[in-house]
Amino acid sequence: MQKNISEKNKSENILTKLIDKARTAGADSADAISITSESISVSQRLGKREDLERSESNGYGLRVFIGKKQSIVSSTNNSDYDINELIERAIEMAKVAPDDPYAGISEKNIKTKSFPKLNLLDKLEPSIEDLYENISIAEDAALSVKGVTNSEGAESSWSKSTVALANTNGFFESYSGSTFSISAAVIAGDGSEMERDYDYSVSRHKSGLENPKLIGNSAGERAVKRLNPVKIDSSELPVIFDWRVASSLLGHLSSAINGQSIAKKTSFLHEKMDKQIFNNKINIIDDPHIIDGLGSKPFDGEASETKKLEIVSDGVLKNWILDLSSSRQLGLSTTGHASRGTSSIPFPSSTNLYLEPGDSSLDDMLGSLNKGIYITELIGMGVNGVTGDYSRGAAGFLIENGKITYPISEITIAGNLNSIFANLIPANDLKFKNRTNSPSVLIKQMTVAGN
Repeated sequence: MQKNISEKNKSENILTKLIDKARTAGADSADAISITSESISVSQRLGKREDLERSESNGYGLRVFIGKKQSIVSSTNNSDYDINELIERAIEMAKVAPDDPYAGISEKNIKTKSFPKLNLLDKLEPSIEDLYENISIAEDAALSVKGVTNSEGAESSWSKSTVALANTNGFFESYSGSTFSISAAVIAGDGSEMERDYDYSVSRHKSGLENPKLIGNSAGERAVKRLNPVKIDSSELPVIFDWRVASSLLGHLSSAINGQSIAKKTSFLHEKMDKQIFNNKINIIDDPHIIDGLGSKPFDGEASETKKLEIVSDGVLKNWILDLSSSRQLGLSTTGHASRGTSSIPFPSSTNLYLEPGDSSLDDMLGSLNKGIYITELIGMGVNGVTGDYSRGAAGFLIENGKITYPISEITIAGNLNSIFANLIPANDLKFKNRTNSPSVLIKQMTVAGN
């Protein structure tokens, strides 16, 4: 606890010094961010330890405003000499920068705001031997699955970071978070008849990780199930996206409602606010206050308040994802979704984005189809954000008479995101394993290109 307090005091001293000196040097306003992180990652393959990496970093960034001109500089050196040089460069850069009518820090001061307790930090730092033990258990379990013939390896990691933010409105706050992960990837079959699959677990806390033996078993079983895929003819078919890949559809939605794309009118959804884009049972939420959430944060990268946001309500698009700049361009208020690094200008980004689950189980959804495709892997990125056209390579399984029958590969699924969204039906198997999460979903009809 004492270490966290001293780190906070150190960050506050550096950031306060940066913005005070920037103002003295001629800046009308400024904000500054520091990011301190440390991490350990290990890997092994076929029982042999391979990589062991440990990293530590401590950097800060300063953004200064002169009128409507802005510049951003960053460094890892925090001596008085380095800070003075950095500020001098920032001021000189801002003087010659083009005017940006939407630039500027928040007019609101939320320094007295009571931020939610999000439980993002596990104070435990695992030993290197603990990490190796996890991946040894996971890989051994995967290799013990009948039909698994090789391993691509297993990995485990731990990281901790602290983000601190200050501005000339008197704001200073910080928060810390940790991340633990385990993964395993293996190969089944021999020669030209080999298939690969994986499984993983990620959590803010060590106690939230799945059992490494179960992760390994799952990776091996997934790989074996993909052996001996069949070819199928091209046709129009219903498609079920497994929950592991269904979240990619939410990713495309997130990009399409990003404030920068909307302000530039480069999104296929830029005229869809308050219009029905999904069926009336669909609700999509972005919630930065989920306890232990991988994308949770008490405030955003511009010192704006974060809050739970209804993106889609009863199928109707209700909100864009906005930072200060994009909200000003659109004549709206920020939604508190600014993200940034030490050397980047803030940009809008989702936090914990998820599609609320439906009523049907995955088994019921599969059972409702006489013929269809169950997608477990997507390949490539053939998505046009301007038109919504969608085309991606895929692999998975054939559905016949309500049952999963044969594995299939080397197919392409295609459509348009407007139609995909309108015909999307969620199952009830939502899992919070990433920053963006979705249950399995059924798309009533897509073009499936095979032979």
